[in-house]
Amino acid sequence: MFEFKLPDLGEGIQEGEILKWYVNVGDTIEEDASLVDVETDKAAVTIPSPRGGTIIKLNGKVGDVVETGAVLVIIDDGAGVAKSGSSDKATEREEEKAVKKEIPEEKTEIIPAVVEEKKVQTTSEAVPSKTGDGLPVPAAPATRRLARELGVDINKVSASGPGGRVLPEDVRSFDAGEIPEVKTTPGSGELISAEKHVRGEVKIPKSGIPFLDLDDLPDFEKEGLVEYQPVRSIRRKVARKMVTSMVLVPHVAHMDEADLTDLENFRRKERVEREGQPGGRLTLLPFVMKALTVLLKKYPMFNASLDPFREEIIYKKYYNIGFAADTERGLIVPVVKDTDKKSIIQLSADIETLAEKGRNRTITVDEMRSGTITITNVGPIGGTGLIPTINYPEVAILGMGRLKEKPVVRNGEIVIRKILPLTLAFDHRIADGAQAARFVTELIGLLSDTNKLLMEL
Repeated sequence: MFEFKLPDLGEGIQEGEILKWYVNVGDTIEEDASLVDVETDKAAVTIPSPRGGTIIKLNGKVGDVVETGAVLVIIDDGAGVAKSGSSDKATEREEEKAVKKEIPEEKTEIIPAVVEEKKVQTTSEAVPSKTGDGLPVPAAPATRRLARELGVDINKVSASGPGGRVLPEDVRSFDAGEIPEVKTTPGSGELISAEKHVRGEVKIPKSGIPFLDLDDLPDFEKEGLVEYQPVRSIRRKVARKMVTSMVLVPHVAHMDEADLTDLENFRRKERVEREGQPGGRLTLLPFVMKALTVLLKKYPMFNASLDPFREEIIYKKYYNIGFAADTERGLIVPVVKDTDKKSIIQLSADIETLAEKGRNRTITVDEMRSGTITITNVGPIGGTGLIPTINYPEVAILGMGRLKEKPVVRNGEIVIRKILPLTLAFDHRIADGAQAARFVTELIGLLSDTNKLLMEL
């Protein structure tokens, strides 16, 4: 018997929702044949069977959420009774083989940084955590990655899993403050209970953030009929990303308006002439994307990320622009790669392709990662403007409102022009308001003058 566990799908993914089984109990399956479709908070993935044999048991039905490392299916491969413990490494190799074609290998690196609040040294999985007897703490790779991301020392986490294995919920509980520890004196290294303080007894919020102590929700059922729906997959990922961004990043928003009358007339003309051709469904987005790329070379602080542990700004010399897309599953951000090397028509074609893949759920993980800055456009839906949330770990996002005709003053006369509201939200740790103002002003200059934009291509 062979127990096939849900593989580590990379990118910090810790669970997946079963979308579709390709087999039933009793079916015979060949090695590498499609086994199950699983949707993570990144994308839907078809997982092939690592071995051939007869399906003995399916652990989960469509709609169930399965954690990474949990047994997904049991296959009778003629190899006898399934073993545990000593066979874990062999099983992990089979799991890696099963998804190798689906998920690109993730690179790790050693980060010699210390998180003072929890006295944690973050390391790569090449240097596993140790128990008191010198053996590695039992934990899945995804759990270790989660601990590193949250700044939790996995050695201090109480395990609730079988065989003393640390589970993702154990790490989250520790991070939430159920077993909190804080230093008494900066640099002393001494640790005391979270209920103590150098000046006496204090109560520290479970969140670890002053004044942030969430109360329990009221009983809504007392007021009337309610419906409960689990937060899963993409919606859960959006929630986590937004909380991370808003708590960690000091947002600043710079707003202005662009006169796109000439560009909009040019766009409409070109769209008619290129109808039916690749990229012919020209929208404003590829024009904005190209103008944005031009200016990112001049203002690299908006095409960067900040490493808070090393206290370094990482300037990226490549240009991958994401765009927020509204789908039935929720918000996703496809990424157009190498925007500096593509024409506006090529950018338009890429946007069309990625948007369609997002709508029909065929978009891949690789097509939604490695972005350096994001554009969100609510104009087609409505609204005069917006203050967008930065797509962490990026440091800036450009928001587009509704393009509409407005009376404006030109050369002392009131005329009707097509005006687009723009908002640049940026991380104030790496850029200042003056830089953002110049950036947006020059962006407006490129979009307002079609000839000037074309000269930059």
